[in-house]
Amino acid sequence: MTTMRAGFVAVVGRPNVGKSTLINALMGAKISIVTAKPQTTRHRILAVHTTDEAQIIFVDTPGLHRKAGKAMNRMMNRTAANALADADVIIFVTEATRWTEEDDDVLRRLASTTAPVIAVLNKVDLVSPKEKLLEAIAAMAQRYDFADVLPVSARKHDNLDVLLALLPGFLPESPALFPADMQTDRGAEFRAAEIIREKLTLSLHQEIPYGLTVQIERFEAEADRTTIHAIIWVERDSQKGIVVGKGGSVLKRVGKAARLELKEQLQRPVHLELWVKVKDNWADSEQDLQSLGYESP
Repeated sequence: MTTMRAGFVAVVGRPNVGKSTLINALMGAKISIVTAKPQTTRHRILAVHTTDEAQIIFVDTPGLHRKAGKAMNRMMNRTAANALADADVIIFVTEATRWTEEDDDVLRRLASTTAPVIAVLNKVDLVSPKEKLLEAIAAMAQRYDFADVLPVSARKHDNLDVLLALLPGFLPESPALFPADMQTDRGAEFRAAEIIREKLTLSLHQEIPYGLTVQIERFEAEADRTTIHAIIWVERDSQKGIVVGKGGSVLKRVGKAARLELKEQLQRPVHLELWVKVKDNWADSEQDLQSLGYESP
């Protein structure tokens, strides 16, 4: 009889290396929102992968970054650091094609942990010629005493089966910690707010995505549909007009895209209403952050 193993796998790295894309690909489902902009992930999100032999609990974390000027940035760094402290094994995600000072910063943080660390070189599909990949793997192996160095492409699903097969060996013997059919610890309201924020981030090309957040004011599953009322909070009056768009164009586009994805996810019609409101400098206020649902470890 195979012994069950269960434990936490913290997925860390600098912003925008593909941590959420990697977890979604490993799970075969969209657990975390993904955009090309850094700092898309702001919360700790658990993704639970269960087989007959193991329960791998991935912890998706905000990117660790050096410029922690605002309260939200400091909170995101604390959230990522806490995930490191609780992990049975750590996946350190970098880009196969480049190494930055921020990668160095994350590596220094890993030096103070006791958990084994697997280095995952993501985006190998962008490496050309392929000989450069061997150089990148060799260079990574020199930087730290990694338990393993693994090249993958989260986008193309390359080598992910190898990573999934590797992880249970690092987890303690334990019964499952969550129900076998559970994929994430986050409920429908949280996921709705995140989907709306994702569509906003994809639609807005200025700096505004970092100055907005989404709060669900009403979430009701009625007999024939789900009704969702959401507030989009921005930090300044000038941002409100950009989020609404000329004649409400941006808000309409965002609302339609979010509603279609929510309809698919909830498997029922969705009535979605969005409002834009201003809360001065909410991202630099611990009190505002907590009232808007941000955890402060």
